[in-house]
Amino acid sequence: MDKIAGFYAEHIATLQQRTRVILERQGLDGLVIHSGQAKRQFLDDMYYPFKVNPHFKAWLPVLDNPHCWLVVNGNDKPKLVFYRPVDFWHKVPDEPNDFWADYFDIQLLVQPDQVEKFLPYDKASFAYIGEYLEVAQALGFTHMNPEAVLNYLHYHRAYKTHYEQACLREANRLAVLGHQAARDAFYQRGSEFAIQQAYLNATAHAENDTPYGNIVALNENCAILHYTHFERQAPKQHLSFLIDAGANYNGYAADITRTYDFAKQGEFAELVSALNAHQIALGKALAPGKLYGELHMECHFRMAQLLAEFKLVNLSAEDIVAKKISSTFFPHGLGHHLGLQVHDMGGFMADEQGTHQAPPEGHPFLRCTRRIEPNQVFTIEPGLYFIDSLLADLKQTDNSKYINWSKVDALRPYGGIRIEDNIIVHADHLENMTRDLHLD
Repeated sequence: MDKIAGFYAEHIATLQQRTRVILERQGLDGLVIHSGQAKRQFLDDMYYPFKVNPHFKAWLPVLDNPHCWLVVNGNDKPKLVFYRPVDFWHKVPDEPNDFWADYFDIQLLVQPDQVEKFLPYDKASFAYIGEYLEVAQALGFTHMNPEAVLNYLHYHRAYKTHYEQACLREANRLAVLGHQAARDAFYQRGSEFAIQQAYLNATAHAENDTPYGNIVALNENCAILHYTHFERQAPKQHLSFLIDAGANYNGYAADITRTYDFAKQGEFAELVSALNAHQIALGKALAPGKLYGELHMECHFRMAQLLAEFKLVNLSAEDIVAKKISSTFFPHGLGHHLGLQVHDMGGFMADEQGTHQAPPEGHPFLRCTRRIEPNQVFTIEPGLYFIDSLLADLKQTDNSKYINWSKVDALRPYGGIRIEDNIIVHADHLENMTRDLHLD
């Protein structure tokens, strides 16, 4: 914790410098960044879980307090308007005294509707950054989420400061504890729900603390890419287990996936092992100067190699890719930027102005196409799945004759495989935060 706090001054200085540059370019005097508001459930007096504006938590790790505001101009000490109501129904946040507090001019807000007296009087040269545009309009802002400002901030968010990298390492450490507990619960024949609870207990996260909804899938459910159902009853037989689950530290996310075969032997276990080797190789192929989309295409070729090697498709890897058969078994992108958000912003940008970096032809739905550079953080998550609907579509095409359908049908009950690590690109080396923690 002390080491992470020690990086914070440099982090704030970096954010100040970025703010100063874009304000000068746009002729603005400052940014007013809103943490957000709690959303009340329809016809009820309860609220949905609060999720903070990522532009707000970029500056400080206040994740659970709505109605807070930052006023920043890149030169002066940032002002934090910190919401601290008088309330005996709920826990009131303590006055800020954590490691970050000294870097802000802190003023306490008791009532949300009194915030105007804490904000700049003349808002004509200030830009509002946040979700609640109707609030911004009522307060008198005319610049709301200017595209040029957001493009610049999103582009530079890809370059992680030492503080951010340290937070991501800690998020990975917590997530690995959860993955180890979940793996053990699987081999103890737990249900999806029981495995999820083991994960949450090990990470000391409540369900709403995780950076995304955990995917805890057994058997054929491993073929559902965003499976979040959590069956309460264990299946009659445990065949396979896919867990895609993260952790949160100071607002930064880990995003890790592993797949296990219960028997630890047989063709599916061999397929998991082979895909794991390709995943490691793809992680090592992250190189400054390369387009991430090029690495995605290399992943398609590697998945095609698996399909050929295991005789699931009776073609060469080159022909499997050329005929687009690999997309049936690997229908998503290789990975994405990681940081304040699981799918962090800026992944499609070629420059500060937000110019779109085109994906490889035939792959329009990638989450990252950007050029790889030092201090960027990526996930690497190849997968191979047996998805009924996609296989049914494939069966209706001329390519059906190349598929070894008996082998495909034998593997359908296992659902699929995905393996995912979180990797920092440094100027002279790669840092696989996940593998460094010895998660098998």
